[in-house]
Amino acid sequence: MYLNMKKTVLLLACTLGLGFSTMAQSEDSGIKETLNNYLEGGTNGDTARLRRAFHPGALQRYVSKDNRLLDTPVAKFLAGAKVGQKMERTTKIVSFSYVNTVATAVVESEYDGFKYVDLLNLLKFGGDWKIVSRVFTRADNGQQILGSSGGSSYGASSSSPPSSVSNPNGKSVSTAPAKKPAKTVKASDDGW
Repeated sequence: MYLNMKKTVLLLACTLGLGFSTMAQSEDSGIKETLNNYLEGGTNGDTARLRRAFHPGALQRYVSKDNRLLDTPVAKFLAGAKVGQKMERTTKIVSFSYVNTVATAVVESEYDGFKYVDLLNLLKFGGDWKIVSRVFTRADNGQQILGSSGGSSYGASSSSPPSSVSNPNGKSVSTAPAKKPAKTVKASDDGW
């Protein structure tokens, strides 16, 4: 009886582990599908696919050339999108992370001489991931995305949080190396 109970517990643990792994793969696939609908829909002028990536109430925010915060409802962008107009660019998903029904992603669209870096927020409605907000900037093609991460970064640069030690006076002293200043990025147009 003890052996049967042990086998049952082991089988249950394996089943739950497989279920969680399958659920994570499903979430990864759902997020990637939404991000690819955004990137490939925009690249190929496939407005139906582009529309599937966004929640109807999504909002874009960016800093104008004259340093003002501008908000554009994604519905306005989608209404002006040119059906079938292919763009000469390459795109990639730099990173994404999620928990429960929230996700954030970094994507790039590279053109000849510059790129747009998008920071996207997604929410899961029912079974579908939708982009609900987009903030972005125009950057040089070689410019790296800087930041920190508690997990894997899919190629984005990361830095560790500063560490500290106590000196003989009992005060905390940082042992982290000095950070290089980030390159300044000029505000630009809306990237669409």
